[in-house]
Amino acid sequence: MTKPNLQPDLAVWRLDDARQTLALAARAGRLPCVIYWGPPLPQSDDLRALAHAQHLDVTGGMLDDTPDLSLCPEVSSGFPGQPGLRLRDAAGQPLRSRFAICDAAASATHITITANDPDLGLTYLAEVTLDPDTHVLRLQSTLTAERPVHVSWLAAPVLPASQYASEMIDFAGRWCGEFRPVTTPWSAGIRSRDNRTGRTGHEHFPGLIVPDTGTTNTAGAAAAFHYGWSGGHAMIAEELPDGRRQLQFGHATDTYPGPATLFQSAPLYAVRSDTGLNGCATAFQRHLRDRILATDPAQPRPVHYNCWEAVYFDHDLSTLTDIATRAHALGAERFVLDDGWFGLRDDDTTSLGDWAIDARKYPDGLTPLIAHVHSLGMNFGLWFEPEMINADSDLARAHPDWVLGPADQLRGRQQLVLNMALPQVRAYLFDRISAILGDNAIDYVKWDHNRVLPFPDATQTYGTYALLDALRAAHPTVELETCASGGGRIDFGILERTQRVWLSDSNDALERLRIQHDAALFLPASVTGSHVGPRHCHTSGRVLSMSLRAWVAAQRQMGFEMDPRELTEDEAATLLQVTTWWKANRHWRMQADILRLDSADPAILAEQQLARDGARFVVFAGHSATSDQIAPRPLRLTGLDPTARYRVTLVNRADLVGLSRGQTALKDGPLEASGQWLMQAGLLLPWSFPGTIWVLDGERL
Repeated sequence: MTKPNLQPDLAVWRLDDARQTLALAARAGRLPCVIYWGPPLPQSDDLRALAHAQHLDVTGGMLDDTPDLSLCPEVSSGFPGQPGLRLRDAAGQPLRSRFAICDAAASATHITITANDPDLGLTYLAEVTLDPDTHVLRLQSTLTAERPVHVSWLAAPVLPASQYASEMIDFAGRWCGEFRPVTTPWSAGIRSRDNRTGRTGHEHFPGLIVPDTGTTNTAGAAAAFHYGWSGGHAMIAEELPDGRRQLQFGHATDTYPGPATLFQSAPLYAVRSDTGLNGCATAFQRHLRDRILATDPAQPRPVHYNCWEAVYFDHDLSTLTDIATRAHALGAERFVLDDGWFGLRDDDTTSLGDWAIDARKYPDGLTPLIAHVHSLGMNFGLWFEPEMINADSDLARAHPDWVLGPADQLRGRQQLVLNMALPQVRAYLFDRISAILGDNAIDYVKWDHNRVLPFPDATQTYGTYALLDALRAAHPTVELETCASGGGRIDFGILERTQRVWLSDSNDALERLRIQHDAALFLPASVTGSHVGPRHCHTSGRVLSMSLRAWVAAQRQMGFEMDPRELTEDEAATLLQVTTWWKANRHWRMQADILRLDSADPAILAEQQLARDGARFVVFAGHSATSDQIAPRPLRLTGLDPTARYRVTLVNRADLVGLSRGQTALKDGPLEASGQWLMQAGLLLPWSFPGTIWVLDGERL
């Protein structure tokens, strides 16, 4: 790394790639501020002059100079907003840092700023890394102290928010209703989120999007942020009285262990785009898939079968082997045995923590079932919920001191939480799980987490990470899925240690259509599990067609989670047809970008999956509600070469209904048109009922 000249008056740094420039400036040795984050600046630009150009005027009602909105805004500077650090000494007295840069280093992709406060014995480290291929920034802060201190808040390096934005978008949700966008107008003051469930949470996904006014999925400027942490997190989006805006992300307040001498934020991932929300989404999708996940992109993602909604706790070897055989005939390549195989687990009131195979249900162990699954050519997976414990378990009776929180706490799904900060708890879980994996030919683990913590505690997350890391090192060929009652723990932190997410417990295809659409702002298809549920959906009560259920599952990493014995011949034929199509296209689709389309009809949720080389695409257009107008509105595509010609084919033409009586081009056969036509005039889809989906295959000629 090269060290810039740390002039006492002004020091500057920059990171550049083909999409952006990030420029920092530090005045008088203080912590640096972001003076620019936008489209690439010419190298000839004088950053010192630009830093001066960013200095605000001073008028009535203000201090005599403007306090820095730095990477860690400080109370001691007179900063009028929320500080980036709040801490106390061992006696509980507030400490107000006054950091000065003592070292800085920069390369083409990395900036490290070190600052200290010798009076308080504190050192602050900010690291900013730019990935020039995915265009994602990774920002992380570390605080060290000479003497133990209490830290209630440590933000990852703080970024300014665009003053050309009128709204921000973050995400709420619930069980079976994850990734719900919440749009909030910018105004004076704070939008604050402090997720205190102790896990990423259905309620508050740790993400934020700040689009400039007028930005859509396919056009305009936007910035997006994700805090890669699997415990509770906090977010601050604040507009200061002077009009500046700041964004802070960190662990949920007061969740660091203390007192201590070392504290670190999780990584904050940030990206900007001049091609709408899709520019941010595809950067996150690529970064997660290509940089964070421990998967081999050349290895095909298997079609997945999970037996939960077929048998629940009622395990019988002959039934399960029959189901596995039927699932394989429908195209499944992995069979996962869900909850109910261990202890005395006949319902959810007992046996969590007793990780031993139930000899009543499996007198010969899991070997006969595994052997049958492998004989069909399928992988075998097994469900665990290691962080939880039932009061009615041998483990709880032997070690009540291993339970996190008071004995009289409220239960969640009839269960308590193990204290993952305790080394002896992690050692016990490692030994039990490792023995199951070592003694059985298991290829896959579904790792569940079905209740929130009794209180938020960062050490719980650190302990879980340590256990996962140890198990991965001991069993490197076993793939892991993160599940937390569906999408309750999905973030880049847990995905450094797992390879697949169970996006939602909802197998209602209409609900999943929306959940998948919004989750695509952060998640690629290759990591996102989506299953064909039962005809009668267990979570919504709706009855939906097999065509809709199968094609919605085919949008992501496809799987089944129903009883195949319930299928009619027509349903089985449709499912096999869609699964066959999925397998024939997964080699390019699991590496494709998911581009959300701007539909002129709010009843249509549509996306375009575009191959990395642009030669192939597929469009999924789901009719999620009743349209206001009679005839379908045109649907514009995106990301195509305007001068190239494309052939577009309606894949599921068999789903046409008699009320669709017109002679549209897509019904008559393939449509050929220029990319410009497809992106400007758009496609006219056939008429369809609500609760249906059209699938269109495109290829560049």
